[in-house]
Amino acid sequence: MVIAVNTRLLLKGKLEGIGWFTLETLKRMTINHPEHQFIFIFDRPYDSDYIFSDNVTPVVIGPPTRHPVLWYLWFEYQIPKVLRKYKADLFLSPDGYLSLRTKVPQLAVIHDINFVHRPADLPWLKAKYYNRYFKKFAKVAKRIATVSFYSKEDITRSFKVDYDKIDVVYDGINRIFCPTSLEDQQVIRQKYSDGKPYFLFVGALHPRKNICGLLNAFDAFKSVDSNDVKLVIVGGEMHKTGEIFETFDNMRFKKDVVFTGRVNTDELHQIFGAAMALTFVPYFEGFGIPIVEAMSSGVPVICSNTTSIPEVGGSAVLYADPCKIEQITEAMIKISADKELRKSLIEKGMVQKEKFSWDETARLLWMSVERALQ
Repeated sequence: MVIAVNTRLLLKGKLEGIGWFTLETLKRMTINHPEHQFIFIFDRPYDSDYIFSDNVTPVVIGPPTRHPVLWYLWFEYQIPKVLRKYKADLFLSPDGYLSLRTKVPQLAVIHDINFVHRPADLPWLKAKYYNRYFKKFAKVAKRIATVSFYSKEDITRSFKVDYDKIDVVYDGINRIFCPTSLEDQQVIRQKYSDGKPYFLFVGALHPRKNICGLLNAFDAFKSVDSNDVKLVIVGGEMHKTGEIFETFDNMRFKKDVVFTGRVNTDELHQIFGAAMALTFVPYFEGFGIPIVEAMSSGVPVICSNTTSIPEVGGSAVLYADPCKIEQITEAMIKISADKELRKSLIEKGMVQKEKFSWDETARLLWMSVERALQ
């Protein structure tokens, strides 16, 4: 079979959540299935590290997809040309975008549909594009894969598609995430938090992640707990960050907040390993990879009690309502003061994280590919 794949998010040094999903699943699928030919379709020059095996043929076809108009042109005009040229039997799209102008069977990985519920979090034109086209993509797809049962039910309900058409393929976890030594923890704390313990947030800076709520909760935590604990925020700016920095500017304890920007995976592993706890309280999440990364790093987790997150956290985390600042603050106070609670959550997290593996993700996605090819 010839399987064409949208690999536009395989960007060296710029991998976000869906990019990592694309990398980890395709690396395994191409190597495990040498009997099939894979056409990797890039929208700009690619890195040779992403050509995982001899059965991968890279194709570059512009324009680079940096804008909704360019998304439309690429998927509706360029993708059908490639599918015809290589006589593709299937088009696999790990970021969910499909083409409405091809008869080739298509498999969309729709990670979540936050834009349906929170369109104001996004720039106007992007929100309009997502809400206009993703419902159509869901209808035209031969099959859909998604990363949680929450998202499966949400897509079924919101887009009126058959529940049995959707396969759940949980995200996995990079094996680099594991506990770090006390010496390494001290080095990282000296680098980022003046040697002090810290709460950690990891993720893109935009409204859905509720960073404003986290900053306000941390300010309240510091007001009642006169300790040296800091808050480290790791991630690059995405959409509508003005309110985040306005909230930061108005904080009483803003000197105890550190923004690192983006960091590479090795550095992120070290930052996770030295944290006192992950504080991850978004309003909406399709999966929540940082939760599993923290568990794998031997770090306790405070997280939201909404959307897919309880599916991922199970009984191994401390939950808070992301809309209630006092609940987030209370969780921070508990985890800061109670060593036994931290130890218990770490132990439970080490068990819970075993449910998530990129090998299993790739296996399940391949099963979805086979169903789409039937």
